[in-house]
Amino acid sequence: MATAKKKVAVMTSGGDSPGMNAVVRAVVRMAIHVGCDPYCVYEGYEGLVQGGNFIRKMEWNDVRGYLSEGGTLIGTARCMAFYERPGRLTAAKHLILNGIDALIICGGDGSLTGADKFRAEWPSLLEELVSTGQLDAKQIEPYRFLNIVGLVGSIDNDLSGTDATIGAYSALARICEMVDYIEATASSHSRAFVIEVMGRHCGWLALMAGVATGADFIFIPEKPREDNWKEEMRQVIQKHRDWGKRKTIVIIAEGALDRHGNKITPEMVKDLLADKQGLALDTRITTLGHVQRGGTAVAYDRMLATLQGVEAVKAVLEATPETETCVIAINENKIVRKPLMAAVRETKMVATAIEAQEFDKAMSLRDTEFSDQYKSYMMTTAMGLDQNIHLEDSKKMKIGFVNVGAPAGGMNAAIRAGVAYCQSRGHEPIAIHNGFAGFARHHGDKPLGAVRKFDWLEVDGWASKGGSEIGTNRELPEESGMELIAQLIEKYEFDALFLIGGFEAFHSISQLRKARTKYPSLSIPMVLLPATISNNVPGTEYSLGSDTCLNELVAYCDKIKQSASATRRRVFVIETQGGRSGYVAVLGGLGVGASAVYIPEEGISLEMLNADVKHLKEVFRKDRGQSRAGRLILVNEKASKVFSAKLIADIIREEAHDRFESRDSIPGHVQQGGVPSAMDRCRAVRLAIKCIQHLETYGPKPQSNTEKVNNDPLSTAVIGIQGADVVFSPMVELEEGGTDWKNRRPTMAHWLHNKEVVDILGGRPDYPQPEKSLVGLMAKDAKRGLIQE
Repeated sequence: MATAKKKVAVMTSGGDSPGMNAVVRAVVRMAIHVGCDPYCVYEGYEGLVQGGNFIRKMEWNDVRGYLSEGGTLIGTARCMAFYERPGRLTAAKHLILNGIDALIICGGDGSLTGADKFRAEWPSLLEELVSTGQLDAKQIEPYRFLNIVGLVGSIDNDLSGTDATIGAYSALARICEMVDYIEATASSHSRAFVIEVMGRHCGWLALMAGVATGADFIFIPEKPREDNWKEEMRQVIQKHRDWGKRKTIVIIAEGALDRHGNKITPEMVKDLLADKQGLALDTRITTLGHVQRGGTAVAYDRMLATLQGVEAVKAVLEATPETETCVIAINENKIVRKPLMAAVRETKMVATAIEAQEFDKAMSLRDTEFSDQYKSYMMTTAMGLDQNIHLEDSKKMKIGFVNVGAPAGGMNAAIRAGVAYCQSRGHEPIAIHNGFAGFARHHGDKPLGAVRKFDWLEVDGWASKGGSEIGTNRELPEESGMELIAQLIEKYEFDALFLIGGFEAFHSISQLRKARTKYPSLSIPMVLLPATISNNVPGTEYSLGSDTCLNELVAYCDKIKQSASATRRRVFVIETQGGRSGYVAVLGGLGVGASAVYIPEEGISLEMLNADVKHLKEVFRKDRGQSRAGRLILVNEKASKVFSAKLIADIIREEAHDRFESRDSIPGHVQQGGVPSAMDRCRAVRLAIKCIQHLETYGPKPQSNTEKVNNDPLSTAVIGIQGADVVFSPMVELEEGGTDWKNRRPTMAHWLHNKEVVDILGGRPDYPQPEKSLVGLMAKDAKRGLIQE
């Protein structure tokens, strides 16, 4: 007799957050893939208590189209009955009657705490069900243990131990979008706006929105201002107005307090700003409210929810009765399992510390990114006010800022943060316009040369601007003339260079490093902050601009998919950018639910296309008119020299024999994005400041000791996120062991394992792997028939 399939249920609970639907889709499809029966519990814990039609078996196609929907399609509701034991008893009975003993819950800390309690009580609940005659011993025998895995769906990003909760970055994107709109009207009328955002015990949204938008002042629960906060705010805003700033933005979390635990309200802040005896600003209050929860999930939340959903299925199947209930978290770029109750306890400790007015403890309980961002924010806004951080003249440096390569979202935010940090410390930041080409050919132009000082009033408005305000160029220093570049660095007396850009910037810093022995003026510290939509810079798993690109691509694909779904039997083949790195195609495929993804790392063959066309024919043959039947295939622009998006679409159309249609579509430079994403802006600030701090350690006039600089591998470095750390990698190590120069990408693609997830959740069957091309003499000899393979 065949053993019964294991049954895995998924539910959403607590406040809704964007990305919950991606969790449901991932759990349902992954469960089917590993041979389980997936169930959805509708309306959260209320559905568990009600039973019946609230607990439904799901099929593969039931979750089609879920990725692009906001909120939670399986519902969530407050359930008072589950707080009491009789409610939990009924819930246990309904799970057993449906044969379910594995439960995946996506919700906030309250929902997850309830789940852990439910699991702890499970044995005693079963005993009670038998003793009261509701079930017999035979019925409960197969379900002696309940395994639960938690996923954190919360826009507040308030769970300790994870960098991001599902929905947090979507809510932040919504806030930044609204603040950008408000800034336009504020500037027009020279007004002040007090903007209230969500966050009762967690100031993450307020802090990150402040960093991303360059707000003048923020209030967060974890770090109240000093007793003289009114005077401090007046000073900061007065200084900003004295610089000539026409707008004032103050962001306040709903849980904002002073140091004595008294609530600070938007009205109090407004009265202070509008005080006729003080700043006398025309001030308005805007409370964003539930706008922050609304809308579809951004690319990052879709990726996070999908990968965590897949991991949750693995975790719940691997769990044993002794396994502690776990929660799926993310640290920098790694999906990890952590003990649920330890994370919940730490989270509650933050709220307790705030209530006890132990604010330093509250900050220490937040992750390192939170405290880094807070320090970054304070340094950039209080610029010129805190004389304690000003360096003595003998330690001040002249630092050149240069962008190299194609524009990427976040470049301007990085420059703004770097300039603010320099000015806070007393350094002199200098803009080198239009890359090395501008430096070499236009440095001395009149009236404005390519080398010039920053105007802070102008730079201050760059936080939310896309592209590159100081220009950028792909030209490498050797192409501009290395001798000339060396002479110009000496002429303008640069003590350090801060480069922002993609693989061209990486190549540039490599050339400059190698030329040091010939040109001593190049013996200065240089650091690269990777910024490219392709995310192909060695030494980092994340580049500025890649998140903006994915958001643009996902939004574009959502519209295309809608068109494909409206005509039903249609496949769209979409060409993505990314050079010889398939990062954009694979992560985009995760975010839109692609049926197939073609990337340069793997290649394309006729056999592969044949297998995919066969699969599509089978899919459309079984389609009985259900909605959302449009299909997407993503192909990287350099996946093949022959099989372009158009050719693949033509092959599919020809092979479909008019049973379904196929179209190609190329978003092109739309993928570089307009306004940078909130994540790119925030990370730009954090990483840029770390870069300048790194350069600062070398001090002024480093050329006076060329040997010391040249012998220090970190004097030419790349900042990056690797695993769970922000690290500086020496160029010399990356050049030798970390770079695939021919393909302009790192030797290791940290994201490549995600392609398997795209294929599994897209329902793509196994396909033949393309053959690897022969190269060099091997290829020549093979063509002549001199070698037998």
